[in-house]
Amino acid sequence: MALKNLFKFGRKKKKEDEIEKELEVAEELEELEEKKAQIEEEIKKEVSKISEEIVKDIDSSLEKVDKKIEKTKEKPKLKPLKDRLATPKKGFFGKLKEMLLGKTIDDDLYEELEELLIQSDIGMNMTIKLVEELEKSVAKKRLKTSEAVYEELKELLKEKLINNNKENTELKLKDGQLNIILVVGVNGVGKTTSIGKIAKKLKDEGKKVIIGAGDTFRAAAIEQVEEWGNRVGVEVIKQAHGSDPAAVIFDAVSTARNKNYDVVILDTAGRLHNKRDLMKELEKINKIIRQQSGQDEFETLLVIDSTTGQNGLEQARIFNEIVDLTGIILTKFDGTAKGGIIFPITAELEKPIKFIGVGEGIEDLRTFDTKEFVEAMFED
Repeated sequence: MALKNLFKFGRKKKKEDEIEKELEVAEELEELEEKKAQIEEEIKKEVSKISEEIVKDIDSSLEKVDKKIEKTKEKPKLKPLKDRLATPKKGFFGKLKEMLLGKTIDDDLYEELEELLIQSDIGMNMTIKLVEELEKSVAKKRLKTSEAVYEELKELLKEKLINNNKENTELKLKDGQLNIILVVGVNGVGKTTSIGKIAKKLKDEGKKVIIGAGDTFRAAAIEQVEEWGNRVGVEVIKQAHGSDPAAVIFDAVSTARNKNYDVVILDTAGRLHNKRDLMKELEKINKIIRQQSGQDEFETLLVIDSTTGQNGLEQARIFNEIVDLTGIILTKFDGTAKGGIIFPITAELEKPIKFIGVGEGIEDLRTFDTKEFVEAMFED
């Protein structure tokens, strides 16, 4: 009996020991769980710190990228106008100076001057008037040297240019309404390029701009307008090659009005083989613009290639008879070695030059500033 009780006691003791060990293990596990929780908390804190640092680094990097993007969006620094006008200035005034200086003031000098002015694209009519004015002024002021004659001629030309550009050379755009710019001119003068550059300029000024590809007679013209639209991020309204140009103008003006655009720029066909057909086409386009916009007055700009000389002047005369021009876009002026075309255009048409093209760059179609041009072109 005693032995049996002893065995019972031993089993009980063993069970108690096992329970005690289990309790110890449970306590250890609990401690481990607590340590694990502490470690996890510490890891979270560290991860949070690292994340904050990473976010700061990312934000800093993004800020730098944004600054770089903004910098690339900044307008490129324009070359001074006098640098762009070096070729026409040297060609026009250089030849005048070379011809006049050191000469005796007599009839032969004035005849030689007439020839040179005509060759420099001043034109016959303006040349005759200019030389007559010069002779009277030289006599009145009793100028004795050819150097003085040269300076007097420059002053007369400067005066004519300033007087004929008295009107505001800025585009006449109004806030709160649709502004229409109709662009006309023969093929090859830089009409489409001018439209693209004007669209870019206006968009950079915060205007909502749309273009109407109204030159449907040339598939290339439609493609060029589309290319410019994609390049500057401007919507283009077009139809198939050979469509009625007036239908495109109708769509473009209607879309611009319905979608609250600020400016619609309208391209037109550049054919000039028949003055009567051109007149009928432009009359039709003008009628549609007035009907769709409710406006009787809008900008109509004629594009003239400076390098075409008297041919460009003749184009200007024809368009001036057909449409009510509000201004001139004079392209490729940096590429002409003559430069005289600017004087008869402003004198005969009595229309202000709105833009002057002085390079291939997108920023090189510049708003014409008479004072800046005179200083760049006339000053020694």
